[in-house]
Parts: sequence; C-alpha cells; structure tokens
Amino acid sequence: MSQRAQQNYIPALTGVRAMAAYLVFISHFAYVFDEKFPHSVQRFFNEFHIGVTIFFVLSGFLIAFRYFDSFKLTKDWFKQYLKNRVARIYPMYAILTIGAFIAFYFTNNQIVTAGHNPIAMFLMNIVFLRGFFDQLKFTGVAQGWSLTVEECFYFSAPFIFLIATKYKKFYIQPIAVTGLGVVLVLIFSHVNWYGFFGNFTFMMLYTFLGRCFEFFAGIQLALIVRRQKPDGSSKKKLTYLGFFLIFFCVWIMSVLPIPKGQEAGLHNPLGIITNNYLLALSITLFFYGILTETTLLKKVLATPFVELLGKSSYIFYLVHLGYMYNFLHFGFNWLNDYTFALYDKWGVEWHSPFEYDSLNLLYAFIVLNIISITLFKLIEEPLNHYIRKSDFLIKNKSRKPENEPENINA
Repeated sequence: MSQRAQQNYIPALTGVRAMAAYLVFISHFAYVFDEKFPHSVQRFFNEFHIGVTIFFVLSGFLIAFRYFDSFKLTKDWFKQYLKNRVARIYPMYAILTIGAFIAFYFTNNQIVTAGHNPIAMFLMNIVFLRGFFDQLKFTGVAQGWSLTVEECFYFSAPFIFLIATKYKKFYIQPIAVTGLGVVLVLIFSHVNWYGFFGNFTFMMLYTFLGRCFEFFAGIQLALIVRRQKPDGSSKKKLTYLGFFLIFFCVWIMSVLPIPKGQEAGLHNPLGIITNNYLLALSITLFFYGILTETTLLKKVLATPFVELLGKSSYIFYLVHLGYMYNFLHFGFNWLNDYTFALYDKWGVEWHSPFEYDSLNLLYAFIVLNIISITLFKLIEEPLNHYIRKSDFLIKNKSRKPENEPENINA
C-alpha cells in the first residue's frame, strides 16, 4: 500500500463494518431469543437494524474524506470514480444475486420473486432498480435493497460536493433531497405501480431521498476531520458517549408502538425520526471519537482479525439472510434428525448438539463468516483489484492523484 493510501486508510473503521453487519444479523434473528429473554429484550435486539445506518454514515464519511477536495466533473474523472465504485460493490452482489435466482429455480421460493416474473425480477435486481419499488424491494437478495440507496449516493456525491463547494449552504441539500422524495410520494402514491414511491414510510426508510441525512452527516464529519487532522490524542471520551447514544436510540425505537403490519418500532413515525436523524448524529459522534481518540474499543476494532472480519463483512451482509442461510438451516435440521436416529440405534437418550435454535444460529454465524472470508479472499478482493487495473470504462493510465487508493475503507 502506498504512503498516501495508508494515510487514507483507518483500520478501526473497517472493524466497524463487521460490528454493523453483525448488528443486522442479530436484528433478523431476534425471534430466536423469544423464549430465552423477556419480550423487551427481544424488541431491543429487533432494532439492531441500525447496522444499516452505520453503513450509510460511514459511506458518506469515506467518500467525502477521499473525494471532496479532489473531485472533478470531467468525463475521465467520473469514469474512474464509477470504475472504483463498481469494483468495490458490484461483482459480489451480481454473483450472489445470480445465486439467489438459481436457488429459486430449484426451490421455487417465492420470496425471491415476490410472485412476479423471474426474468423481470432478475433484471430489476441486477441493475438495482428493485429498490425504488415498495413491493419489490425484498426480492432477490432481500437485504440488497440498501445497495440501491448506496448507489444513488455514489452517483449523487460529486454533485453534492459541487453544490456544497459553490454555494456553501450545505444544510439545505438534505432538506431539498428529502423534499423531492415527498413530492414523488404525493404524485405516485395514487398510482399502483408496484409501490414506486408509494408511501412515506417506504420513501423515508428504503430510499436515498428519505435516508440522505445519514450520508450528509458522514460528509459533514469528513469535512470537520479534514480541517482538524486529528492525531488520536483527544481525551474527551466521545467514542463511548457516541456508543451509548447509539444504543439509547435503539432503546427508544424498542419501546415505540409497532404500526399494524410492521415488525419494528423503526416503522413508527417517531422511529423514523430516531433512526434517520438522532441515530445518524449519534453514529457521527461515535466515529468522531474513533478518529480523534485512542481507546480500548478503537484498538479492538483495529486488530488484524477484526479488520479481516470487517473486510469480509460486505459479503457476510449479503449472505446472512437468504438461500445460503436457508441451506445451513436445512443442514442443521438434517444433522439433528440424523443424530437422534443414531441415538435410537444406540439405545441412549442424549441431547443433540443441533436441537437448540440458539446454538444452530451460532453455528450458522460462524459458518457464514468462514464463507464470507473465503469468498473475500478468493473472489471479491481479486476481482476488485482486477477491475481497478483493467481498461473497464477508462484505460488504466499511470496512476493520477485523483485515482483512489485501493485499500481505502470505502
């Protein structure tokens, strides 16, 4: 890694990615703890979807940290920028999406297509368009809806930087972007087109227009950090204050009434405000602490093993829910039946290591991490490097200052 890349790379923020992915994992399987913990604790775990907000704030910070002072809205610069974004996000998403539709062919799991034409749904997924439609957002790799939000930010970021540089009134942009979302809902809520901007809850929780503040919070943090150039010597303990406030926001959402037909306090209007705004600010404070302080938590997040988990967390996020997890779940059930069949043959009454849902979830968590690390090492990382060095979109000339270091966190 070049010296410049080393300056842009922050190991603890890579470790944060793992933490965010694991929080989302817990939120999706909070029901497993229903009989082990009080209902209030299950509700608390159920709001760990906050990992998505962590990803969004982090993306805003990293893209601005790298590009705000160097962006150029020229054809070559934009091609190189998009090339780097494609290299980082698209290959594994495309591979795993293809896997989801292959699995659909054999299992006919209607969750993958939401009952619609499989070819049309595949095309909608492979180009990220499904994320604009309420009825289609969970098709394919269900959790991949968030990548539509990310891609919208990636395309918008250079123009956000241009407007912020030219007009200075940075705070107006998220208001204008969300205002556009409100206008689209007012127009299309009366049009039955697969839920395209069909309601305010969908717009605020599942589109860039509704969740743009999270990215803008990260951008603002990058601008502050670039001016201050922190050296990690601060003693303000903002890392732990931010960490506490993050989970205080989780608690707020966990005690809010869940709207009819929904699954979390997140969908309550106050939950949307808490998640999209209060939580985003808390995460920003947490990141600022990580960047300016040297704490035990920062050291843990920056350890080589946690850093590796962070590097592979994008794959973990994409595989932790869906056909890979379903395959593991089926395998554990088969092992449980096979184990009890052996016990009957031996004439013993022992417990099976696969009879408890909570243990099986732990096994799945471990196996999914192994799969993620393997895919990262064998496929994602090599493809990332290959695309960046290839002639895709733009011929690979000698590296210019605006070209992104390969090992930046983004």
